Amino acid sequence: MEKLRPKKLGHLVLVVRDIQKSVKFYTEVMGLQVSDWIDDQMVFLRSGADHHDLALSQIPKDSPDINDLPRYSRPGVEHFSYLVEDRAEIERTVEVLKAHGVEIVRGIGKHGPGENLFLVFKDPDGNNVEVYCEMTQIPAGIPHEAKVWERNIDSFDQYRFKHFVVPPPQAVIDAKTKKS
Repeated sequence: MEKLRPKKLGHLVLVVRDIQKSVKFYTEVMGLQVSDWIDDQMVFLRSGADHHDLALSQIPKDSPDINDLPRYSRPGVEHFSYLVEDRAEIERTVEVLKAHGVEIVRGIGKHGPGENLFLVFKDPDGNNVEVYCEMTQIPAGIPHEAKVWERNIDSFDQYRFKHFVVPPPQAVIDAKTKKS
């Protein structure tokens, strides 16, 4: 049976309690740079030329679990990702996942921030794994001004679910297409 062909570990998305405090830590202590924001709820950070290698997502302030600390007995990452060669490889990935009986969660789509194509699926422990390609590159020494994206369908999927290989959950459709 065929296998996926990842090129490198790409990026990680963490869910955080206080996005401003976390941004301060990752920029002032870790030395990362901000590439873009989605409202004040998500930020994309980079250490190199990739648009992002770390993204932070704000837990809703009224979440009953907001003060839970990460622990080894449960997953705590929204998703992690692997770079693949191109869109054709993402399309091949769909067929490989189906052949292996792997649950596909979302995609094929195209994010606004980073402009990357994406496909998300579950590993055996229920973690979200993403394959992506065509991420915006921001070379060192080239000026870049971070953009603030609205939290809507265009920041989530510029294709507006047209290329999803599984129907998006109604809750995702509602959250990404609601009128402000």
